[in-house]
Amino acid sequence: QEHVVESGGGLVQAGGSLRLSCTGSGFSLKYWAVGWFRQAPGKEREEVSCISTNVDDTSYSDAVRGRFTVSRDNAKSTVYLQMNNLKPEDKAVYYCATAASFLACTRNEMDRWGKGTQVTVSS
Repeated sequence: QEHVVESGGGLVQAGGSLRLSCTGSGFSLKYWAVGWFRQAPGKEREEVSCISTNVDDTSYSDAVRGRFTVSRDNAKSTVYLQMNNLKPEDKAVYYCATAASFLACTRNEMDRWGKGTQVTVSS
């Protein structure tokens, strides 16, 4: 069964950094736009970032723009989310998901979801 797998979450102090990774299981991620989402306890899931297949297009939510950077290595079929200057409000389960296109990603029209990776930021 095709699905995506996230990794790289953990506990970090405020101001610290983490890099999340997203890979495809049973399929190659390089043919798909990819989005990162997060869900904090008691809150709805929100889009964090999207990236197109060829890296020409990226998008970020206002909450993370300037601190987070999405990238991909299609040779490794992996998408990354570099998170710098983390804040306690960034604490959430982070998910990656695929989309048929960058536009679909920005519309949250996602195909495959991972189970998420926990990011905790201590103040």
